[in-house]
Amino acid sequence: MAKHDKDATFVGDSRIPAKRIPNIAPSYSDFPGKTEPFWPNFLLKEWMVAAVCLVGFLVLTVSHPSPLTDKANPNDTSFVPLPDWYFLFLYQMLKYPWAAGDWVVLGTVIIPGIAFGALLLAPWLDTGKERRPSRRPVATGLMMTALVSIFYLTWAADHEHSLNHASNHGGSGSGGGSNAAAPAPADPSFKADALWTAQTGCMGCHGKNMEGGMGPNLQKIGSKYDANQIAEIIKNGKPPAMPGGLIKDEAEIKKLAEYMATLK
Repeated sequence: MAKHDKDATFVGDSRIPAKRIPNIAPSYSDFPGKTEPFWPNFLLKEWMVAAVCLVGFLVLTVSHPSPLTDKANPNDTSFVPLPDWYFLFLYQMLKYPWAAGDWVVLGTVIIPGIAFGALLLAPWLDTGKERRPSRRPVATGLMMTALVSIFYLTWAADHEHSLNHASNHGGSGSGGGSNAAAPAPADPSFKADALWTAQTGCMGCHGKNMEGGMGPNLQKIGSKYDANQIAEIIKNGKPPAMPGGLIKDEAEIKKLAEYMATLK
């Protein structure tokens, strides 16, 4: 026998609503500060924050353009390239004997593979319900060890590079810069002799009229070196940037050196 009340009809163990109520979402105005619809309230606020951040980023890129370093010079043997800052810790690790040489696979594949694999599998490896770091000593200890190691290796790589290659251009976020004295200004009226213009390898760095480019200005090279010194530089090069052996003919080297020695 069915029993009735004002809201439901009871038939055995089942409950059948006595009143049919349309499936209408509740008004969120009745619950201020507790909940809100995903669209448009929540998503619109997220879009607005993202738009403000994007505009701010664009303003920074326009007002502070990325600094450019010197032109690439394949003859500059003093240049020591550095990886981007977020790879500096791996770069520094490869300097240690246990991760380089015969053990280079350990430093390039095994250790990074284990670290990034553990990070990827962290949700499955650490399935504990506790979220307080103090209650998860193993996971917290491993994460802190990894963070300290990464920060230290990154700092060590940048610090060592700054000490050993203070005048080096480029590098990780340094923007470049030169400690060398400013080159002598070129004379626009100077015209190089045919002995010089025949040397395409020399003009590539020093310019068609010796005005300089990747290499220094040579329009007054004779005031610094004599013919024998110039010939020696042509044959053997001058570290760190100028290679030797670009001209093979001894007679041609002598004529060019004698001509350059007259430029004062």
